[in-house]
Amino acid sequence: MLPFTLQQLRILKAVATEKSFTKAADVLFLSQPYLSKQIKVLEQNLDVILLKRNSNHIDLTENGKVFLQYAERILALCEESCRAIIDLKNGERGNLSVGASQTIGTYLMPRLLALFAQNYPQIDLKVQVNSTRLIVKQIVNKQIDIAVVGGEVPEDLKQNLKIEHFVEDELNLIISNSHPFAKLKKIKKEDLYHLNFITLHSNSTIRKFVDNILKQNNIETDQLTIVMQLNSIEAIKTAVSLGLGAAFVSSSSIEKEIKLKTLEILQIENIKITRTLSIVSNSESYKSKSFEFFYKELSSLKENVKNLHSSKNIDIS
Repeated sequence: MLPFTLQQLRILKAVATEKSFTKAADVLFLSQPYLSKQIKVLEQNLDVILLKRNSNHIDLTENGKVFLQYAERILALCEESCRAIIDLKNGERGNLSVGASQTIGTYLMPRLLALFAQNYPQIDLKVQVNSTRLIVKQIVNKQIDIAVVGGEVPEDLKQNLKIEHFVEDELNLIISNSHPFAKLKKIKKEDLYHLNFITLHSNSTIRKFVDNILKQNNIETDQLTIVMQLNSIEAIKTAVSLGLGAAFVSSSSIEKEIKLKTLEILQIENIKITRTLSIVSNSESYKSKSFEFFYKELSSLKENVKNLHSSKNIDIS
């Protein structure tokens, strides 16, 4: 006999997430005394302490952190089994959890989801946007079915993952239309040293990628002038449009600005910065009908979209 029930696992997950029995009780629509009793029974059955009760919040013990990882996997597997049965009963109807790394989730994924919703309105999509590492970790734990990411998938998470090339994403150098370089259209790499740059924070995946490509082209990135670090692409685009500096951003994020001519793209002689966007899924997960339909849509786009410049021509109206 197992020392826990699925209900106890759900309760532990909710308490760990909310860091409060009261908030967890509200989320689960259960009473607080019932939750406390179930956690106590769970701890007694496992013969370990799972939670640290502090004055104003609750934290997991080391035992609790380890056990929660397995609890989440068990719950995800239970949900997966239920979805498999529903798929068999209802055919095309179903649910799908889709993930995306941050830039893709903000600019590219809405277009993909709009296309999919037009063709499969009966499928309920849930979308999560986060860093590549966190999205991939959720795929490993079977909490997300399929994702499109732009960052490099960490080596320690690659086991049991299926990683496929999707499209190439060009990272453009942008300036305001009033910038002295705006009429040039193309500059030499030495001209980069005369620009003021606006960037994401130093730990950003995109910034690290751009810096690496520039270094490969013998550009000393530590000699570039960085006047501002912002925490979002939208903030960077606004700052650039106001003439505060130049920036490297994904081509998918500036389609509107290029059409409105509020920003200009500068080509760099003999340098083109592109990164590969990847489709990631768990090779051991059950592949539902919903998954197959979404994967089919991605594969169709993969054949037709050579880069994100051409993706703007896809009609989703």
